Amino acid sequence: MADTKREKQITWSDPAETLRDLSITGLEHMQAIRDGRIPPPPIAMLTGYRIVEVEQGRTVFELTPEECHYNPFSTVHGGILSTLLDTAMTGSVISTLPAGQVCTTVDITIKYMRPVTAATGTLQCTAKPIHTGKRLATAEGRITDPGGNLIAHGVSTCTIFTPKP
Repeated sequence: MADTKREKQITWSDPAETLRDLSITGLEHMQAIRDGRIPPPPIAMLTGYRIVEVEQGRTVFELTPEECHYNPFSTVHGGILSTLLDTAMTGSVISTLPAGQVCTTVDITIKYMRPVTAATGTLQCTAKPIHTGKRLATAEGRITDPGGNLIAHGVSTCTIFTPKP
């Protein structure tokens, strides 16, 4: 049998360099990651997603599917798509937060509409908050393929808080 192993090298920055800078707004933090002034978090390097657009209340992330994302059925694992949705939806909430506040996901619901392979092409995930309150926010996200077909969509709830020093 021929050797069919593949290899991928991944490098990332110290996670301390990617921490949310509490002296700036969430939007400014997200823009700094997009612009390369703050390194992306290690999970972005592992999965390959990237911020392509961010404005107050809206984020767009992209991910190019690869074989290393495959499940045993030779399609992209749902956890990769879930990670993309969670990241974009949480990012959309972060983009609305003032300096000093952060958020984290409480729950997420995802519906998968069609399978994805490396041949699908670059996926785009667009997300925006549905509601942002003092302690909770909800957001929605949609993943589409290059032809605009819906791949998956989701809704998440985030808790908003001020970290203790």
